[in-house]
Amino acid sequence: MTIKIGNAPCSWGVEFADDPRNPDWLNVLDECQQAGYKGIELGPIGFMPEDPKILADAFAERELELIGGVVFRAFHDANAWDDIVDGAERTCKALKANGAKHLVLIDSISERRAPTAGRASQAEQMDKAEWNAYVERIRSIAKMGSEDYGLTVGIHAHAAGFMDFEPELERLLNEVDEDILKICFDTGHHAYAGFDPVAFMKKHINRISYMHFKDIDPKVKADVIVNGTGFYDACGQGIFCNLGNGEVDFPAVRQVLIDNDFNGWCTVEQDCDPTLDVSPIKDARANRLYLESIGFQ
Repeated sequence: MTIKIGNAPCSWGVEFADDPRNPDWLNVLDECQQAGYKGIELGPIGFMPEDPKILADAFAERELELIGGVVFRAFHDANAWDDIVDGAERTCKALKANGAKHLVLIDSISERRAPTAGRASQAEQMDKAEWNAYVERIRSIAKMGSEDYGLTVGIHAHAAGFMDFEPELERLLNEVDEDILKICFDTGHHAYAGFDPVAFMKKHINRISYMHFKDIDPKVKADVIVNGTGFYDACGQGIFCNLGNGEVDFPAVRQVLIDNDFNGWCTVEQDCDPTLDVSPIKDARANRLYLESIGFQ
């Protein structure tokens, strides 16, 4: 069993490639390496250069490995299909060119779901026709990533999208072939949604191909759920705290991985608001040290 710990540009506040608040991509690589990580995700396509040689040279210089990349697009919106395909194709090409393995699919935030993030019983549901079309869009991109590019594709539940709560995640898993769609399991989003990450891992560990490590501050979570706070505002309030300071039981997460001989990457993602006075490298180091303290190397 080999578990490797990586990080992601979202820990530096990078959510969208064209956000003028984004730090320089080379600075993100430098700080990731300085914080003790051996790998990092691509971030939103376009944040890092898409020229394979530029990227390869930058990673080699820092002895970093490219882990994977995320397609964070509006799978719930039939009118967004061209944007989804563009993001997926460009991400797949960048990952394949640089030897990365993991393609992660995330349904982006929907105005229809944002007010009920963390409240499954109150969340709007798609009708049957809308759900079937939604699943088909996810299936198509999963098939492209796995069959055309040889990547391991994982679905990632995310607060305020239509793939948020455990029942809809399990419904999707039942409807899309495991050969083309695995799970990128995010501990924090699962807890944000009101479900038990460890229990889900025990049930679905054989389909989990990749992990995102994120923790949830229970007090902030309670406040944002009561107030119907939007996802990015919740990030600004610190809902994603440093690992070990929230409600996710990471020693138990580690034990599930060990008991099932998990091999591969576990990537720290501590979404932060780049407008706030935060120190991503300080948090990245603290998260790395915490994981080492509970037995991750």
